[in-house]
Amino acid sequence: QVQVVESGGGLVQPGGSLRLSCVASTRTVSRYAMGWFRQAPGKEREFVAAVSWSGGTTMYAEFAKGRFTVSRDNAKNTAYLQMNSLKPEDTAVYYCATSLAVISRAPAEYNGWGQGTQITVSS
Repeated sequence: QVQVVESGGGLVQPGGSLRLSCVASTRTVSRYAMGWFRQAPGKEREFVAAVSWSGGTTMYAEFAKGRFTVSRDNAKNTAYLQMNSLKPEDTAVYYCATSLAVISRAPAEYNGWGQGTQITVSS
């Protein structure tokens, strides 16, 4: 099972930007799709974005379209989530995970979850 570690979270003002990174423990991550999810207090974990093993296919939740960009660099065993125009409702713990599916928005298709990184959007 591939292990991943997220980083890049923090406190940002509304309208600001952050880039999250997800570093995998092994080069075999290049065989996996990588997905981003988030969980706000009192809410269920929800899909944010995903990228296929090659980086050629991406998928976004409706709230992420036009504001977030998912990408990966297999040479660095790393996936990224660039988040722009952040809103207070984006406040959550953001998680990265890997999937053997080509690409998926379903949490059940993912394993190798990281510990998450907190993002707080507030003035």
